[in-house]
Amino acid sequence: MTLDLVFFAVAVPAVLFAGISKGGFGSGASFAATPALALILDPAVALGLMLPLLMLMDFSALRPYWGRWHWPSARALLIGSVPGVLLGLALWRVADPDLFRFLIGAISIGFVVFQVGRARGWIRPPAREMGTVAGIVTGAGAGFTTFVSHAGGPVAAVYLLSRRITKTEYQATTVVVFWIINLMKIGPYAGLGIITRDSLWANVLLAPVAVAGVFLGVWAHRAVPERVFFGLTYVFLVGAGLKLIWDAL
Repeated sequence: MTLDLVFFAVAVPAVLFAGISKGGFGSGASFAATPALALILDPAVALGLMLPLLMLMDFSALRPYWGRWHWPSARALLIGSVPGVLLGLALWRVADPDLFRFLIGAISIGFVVFQVGRARGWIRPPAREMGTVAGIVTGAGAGFTTFVSHAGGPVAAVYLLSRRITKTEYQATTVVVFWIINLMKIGPYAGLGIITRDSLWANVLLAPVAVAGVFLGVWAHRAVPERVFFGLTYVFLVGAGLKLIWDAL
């Protein structure tokens, strides 16, 4: 990884955007920084670079939501996330980097389809509340997708939206579940060489950008219409996703 002008021209806006999403728009689109970085970096480098920054952004959300999560739902997702993370680890050991370009691209486009489907009513929460087994299964999916692309939120949302929990419980459960899963990913990422000395040095340089993005997101929450923010996000994700899939193929 070369910390040159091209790197910072992509990394600074990507990290700033992730912080804005975390700070003002529910963090759902924050993973868009990963496909942006994967356009100029190896997928492993992009993932390793973003993990500590995403954890830094999430740290500020832990305190106000501490203890307000729905523990039965969080427990089911966390139990399921363990085999999901292990599956991602096993696949990473044997797969070509182009497979992960393809997966990151496909997940980017899938995220847009999921969000648009929810907004238009094409995708609705199950009529009946999903139980513990379903939570473990969706937790496995969330663990796998967050390992390979930092994008486990939509999978977990399918389960959480069925649980008929409050808005605060939903947000708090999401925060604590992915904070713990990200902690679980540190060891495997370091062992695979995804987190390196160079990526950590880049984290130090980009940390102020991440924090500034969170505070900017708080302001943008009041000043920027949600439709505009997510509309631009979806256009970017589709474009970046198609480019990554093309490069992989």
